[in-house]
Amino acid sequence: MPIQTALLAYRISAWVTGVGLLVLVLIAMPMKYIFGQPQLVAVVGVTHGFLYMIYIVCTLLLAERGRWKPLDALLILVAGTIPVASFIAERRVTQRVRAGQSPVS
Repeated sequence: MPIQTALLAYRISAWVTGVGLLVLVLIAMPMKYIFGQPQLVAVVGVTHGFLYMIYIVCTLLLAERGRWKPLDALLILVAGTIPVASFIAERRVTQRVRAGQSPVS
């Protein structure tokens, strides 16, 4: 798989994971804890977990193609667990991979 294909897969998975996490944190969790409606958390939580696994695979494929340091890959993986961080990480990773640089340092 060429690095550009791995980058595209990473970018898509970062955005999908980020949107899923925002829906979980900003909509589903308030519905559960404020309004007592846990159904949305059950659906969105499982969906986000599945999408995060895809994000992990896409990030590791890109890390392997780009010969990232393990710590760089770990930091990018953690970005998928923090609301909004996956969007910021995606932008930085895209710019740096296109420039042939390490994604973090």
